[in-house]
Amino acid sequence: MASTAQAQEVDQSILVTAPGAGLDSDDALGLSRGDLARGGRPDLIGALTRQLPGVTLQDAQGNPWQPALVYRGQTASGAQGQAQGLAAYLDGARFNLPFGDTVSLDLVPDAALRNVELLDSSPVYGLNALGGALVLETATGRNEPGLTASASLGAYGAHDVSLAAGGAAGRWSAFAAVQSRGETGWRDYSTSRLLSGFADLGYDGVAAGIHAKLILASTGLSGNGAAPEDLLAVRRSAVFTYPDRTENRFARVSLHPWADLSPTTRLQAAIYAQWQKSRLLNGDAADIEPCEEDAGLLCLETESEGEEQAEVLTDRQGSPIRALAGDPTYAVFNRGALSSRGYGLLAQITDRRPLLGGSNVLTIGTSLDYGRSAFAATTELGTLDVTRGVKSAGPVIAQSDNAIAPTSVIARNFYAGFFAAETLPLGPRLQLEAGLRYNYAAIRLADQIGTALNGQHHFGRLNPGLELDWQAAPGFSLRAGYAESNRAPTPAELSCADPEAPCSLANFFVADPPLRQVVARTWELGASGKGNAGGWRIEWLASAYRADSRDEIRRVASGVRGRAYFQNLGDARRQGIELSLTAQRGGLRVAATYAFTDATNRSSVRIASPGNPVAEADGAILVRPGDRLPGVPRHSANLNLDYAGKVGTSRRFTVGATVSARSGQVLLGDESNRAPLVPGYILIDLRAGVELVHEVMLFGEVRNLLDRRHATFGTFGEIGSVPLAEAPGASSPRFLGPGAPRRWTIGVRRGF
Repeated sequence: MASTAQAQEVDQSILVTAPGAGLDSDDALGLSRGDLARGGRPDLIGALTRQLPGVTLQDAQGNPWQPALVYRGQTASGAQGQAQGLAAYLDGARFNLPFGDTVSLDLVPDAALRNVELLDSSPVYGLNALGGALVLETATGRNEPGLTASASLGAYGAHDVSLAAGGAAGRWSAFAAVQSRGETGWRDYSTSRLLSGFADLGYDGVAAGIHAKLILASTGLSGNGAAPEDLLAVRRSAVFTYPDRTENRFARVSLHPWADLSPTTRLQAAIYAQWQKSRLLNGDAADIEPCEEDAGLLCLETESEGEEQAEVLTDRQGSPIRALAGDPTYAVFNRGALSSRGYGLLAQITDRRPLLGGSNVLTIGTSLDYGRSAFAATTELGTLDVTRGVKSAGPVIAQSDNAIAPTSVIARNFYAGFFAAETLPLGPRLQLEAGLRYNYAAIRLADQIGTALNGQHHFGRLNPGLELDWQAAPGFSLRAGYAESNRAPTPAELSCADPEAPCSLANFFVADPPLRQVVARTWELGASGKGNAGGWRIEWLASAYRADSRDEIRRVASGVRGRAYFQNLGDARRQGIELSLTAQRGGLRVAATYAFTDATNRSSVRIASPGNPVAEADGAILVRPGDRLPGVPRHSANLNLDYAGKVGTSRRFTVGATVSARSGQVLLGDESNRAPLVPGYILIDLRAGVELVHEVMLFGEVRNLLDRRHATFGTFGEIGSVPLAEAPGASSPRFLGPGAPRRWTIGVRRGF
């Protein structure tokens, strides 16, 4: 009879979505398929930042699909060189890509997503879960039947077309989605395009089943980055230099088998293989001038310990590079190529059975992930035209001291995890959640040009975690927990950790000194509740946490413009509170969130920051305990108001608004907190929809209604000899990542 009931009502949690069988998911921050399309079209990044507490953006690239998501002071980003402090899972398998542990959300069609969760830090989630885990679950034909579609146009050439369909016949189900997005961009030379598709074919039998999933993506993203503050004050859409282009081709195929080993025990797995090819083109300003002693040759100007030096620019043969005719403004043109493949699995056995008035859940499992990445990069001499576009002038630069040099390396990384998770009832209203995981990481670098990059690195750690959950009263719960987590240095960080051989974002691999893994210890207290009051249905969640991390890996600027290196630089503390409240009465829904994030340094360290105007003579700044970490607003809040009603007796309509507020943040490179903050801001978005015919709605949205000028990122830079025709007197070293101006979208949709 139990088997018959299971066949008739298929368990929605058949497919594993993350390690641990839902451990600690009772207080997770979640987004449903409808939440993702609240503005009219599927939009994962917009939903994360407007609806969840504490999620903010660092838009260092200046592209809407390339931001760094910041949560609890940790980041998840698709940009190489960004410290990745959040673990990411896609349908149960690791989605931190092999090269740099990056999280590239642009590769997954938003129209294919069914559910998104942001989970607290737990050892069960493995490497990178210093601040928690981002869990993406795609749809199946059984849990998302029917047809959904949207098509929209917007300001600055924006367009978004998506189509998804699913259904089930007996024990078989199928789902497919395709999405095409793009824009010409509100900033100069910032065209982007994204095309992605998804398919799921599944069989769910009485006691076993399997799903096969496929993701294909082709993207071309332009992100021309931060620009001088003085230039943006004159023309907000201006860029400093260009191009900065990333072309991606991505494919991922995965199998998701499950089987009931007994009435209480289930085996689940996720097995994947993926391939990525990326091409990077980046034009940058450079301190290259004719040599003082011989104006017919070019010299690279650097700064070391406060002293300016000039070295003759050389090519691959070691020959001096001659100055070009016409006295141009010199620059560099970086080219990079990445070919990466990865394979992995997550397998776990979960046993659920009644115990002491509750449900005892025991999960044991393992995850294995292997990646091989071939990366090559060159830096060519370039020139700047009047629009500040960089064009290649031919010779590849190869300095003998590796300040700028071509690179070619093969990086192999193997990650293994062995974990156990237990939800143990201690009575009808009290339960203990425990997690234990051993993480092992092995990274091998093989230099394809010389021997400087050759190296092997091994890291291992056993991480524990405990949480007590108490149902203090009907609709009211309390919790307290402790967790440890770690992340290993990435191949990019390990190969760019030498101050004497700094790297650019397009050229990481130069030398191979060791780095230590980062370890975080997190304490958390929380409460949640739900109930009815005055006709309102109310749900709320409150969390307070403190996470102390050891041996932080930070990207440090060097004396060569546009170059940096990675170092272990002391300890840090990230602590704060998160509050969320949702109230609904009839067609009116009110959702409010607030987060206070205090992210500070906990060690006295000296950091190289030659672009900082208050740096000492040797280009270093002194960072003291208590100084704030860059890029993390202390205060963030969202207010979402939505009303759904009817015109007459049948035609539906919706209206809504979002108010988002962020406080100021410290500039990257100002870890000593001496410069004025990047200013905070308040933005207002409006949205509305009306049903044209049955299940087809016309929708519209306006973001940044009041056209507020704001910035989501700041750093220091050098204008030097770069011509700024719009702002000829520009001198401020502050570079900002400007936020988008007012922009509108109009379209039609079905479903969601």
